[in-house]
Amino acid sequence: MSRDIEAIIWSEGAIRLLDQTKIPVTEEYLTIDNVDLLIDAIARLVVRGAPALGVAGAYGVALAIAQAEREAWSSQALEAAIDRIRDARPTAVNLAWGVNQVRDLIPSGFDAVLSAAHGIAQDDKNSCDAMARNGADWLAEKFGSKKIRMLTHCNTGSLATAGIGTALGVIREMHRRNLVEEVLADETRPLLQGSRLTAWELSVSGIPFRIEPDGAAATAILSGMVDVALIGADRIAKNGDTANKIGSLGVALACKEAGIPFLVVAPESTVDRTLENGNSIVIEERPDSEITHFGDHQVAPVGAKTFNPAFDVTPSRFITAVVTDKKIYEISQGATL
Repeated sequence: MSRDIEAIIWSEGAIRLLDQTKIPVTEEYLTIDNVDLLIDAIARLVVRGAPALGVAGAYGVALAIAQAEREAWSSQALEAAIDRIRDARPTAVNLAWGVNQVRDLIPSGFDAVLSAAHGIAQDDKNSCDAMARNGADWLAEKFGSKKIRMLTHCNTGSLATAGIGTALGVIREMHRRNLVEEVLADETRPLLQGSRLTAWELSVSGIPFRIEPDGAAATAILSGMVDVALIGADRIAKNGDTANKIGSLGVALACKEAGIPFLVVAPESTVDRTLENGNSIVIEERPDSEITHFGDHQVAPVGAKTFNPAFDVTPSRFITAVVTDKKIYEISQGATL
């Protein structure tokens, strides 16, 4: 039976995070009451997904103020702590955006910052609802009343936002309209956000799905098993170039070859109009151990080095449209953001 999922909430002076490193085996909330714990949670992907990181950044400023008051920090120490939160993950623009949205309110005090952070969380919920409607309307216009087969990469649902999700929010809305035949969820190596998180959310929502290895995505697309692919985004440049979880580019290339739509679904806050294109997007490199080990088990030669980028950049020429909470940008028709 479908039920609501809350990945990040503020409760009794602390941030409560649904520990995404434990899903799907257990649902466990962590209570985050200091800056070091929050930065560790962000780095370990306890909380992840661009919109959720924006909410975490805003709440993180409130958390830092409360800790500064408890521990009698100097104003310089408080600013340094907030900088550490802002810079905890460089590719996801929303984390820095969330921090910056409330930072100027620090002179007004804790309550003003917390109120603004609550507003950002509520705005994200509203944004998710708007993206879901916009994306579903676009798909319904293209495919009519036909039930469609959808592919998604990484996790873009309630675990990645404060609401119903970005790309997965569109899928949920399509399911609500009885327009989903099946969802193919890429497992999303090496941390398996697709098989661990997206599949769990699809199951909770009662949406029919199958999990596939990342390496099977191109075959599924080119063999006619997929009508449309939808991804989220961690940063979108002005021309539409999109940074998202590693493996997104391969899906886009296959969709281009197959002649099917490839949609990016993300809030307007993910659009970085200071960047003309994706060449300037900083790509986070993850530890070798994520590749050389599977959990506690070593699966590669001792000392093996890896190429383990967390994200790739899909050039705008491979993107059909960018769906935001404000509008749909028809990138394939020359639109820019």
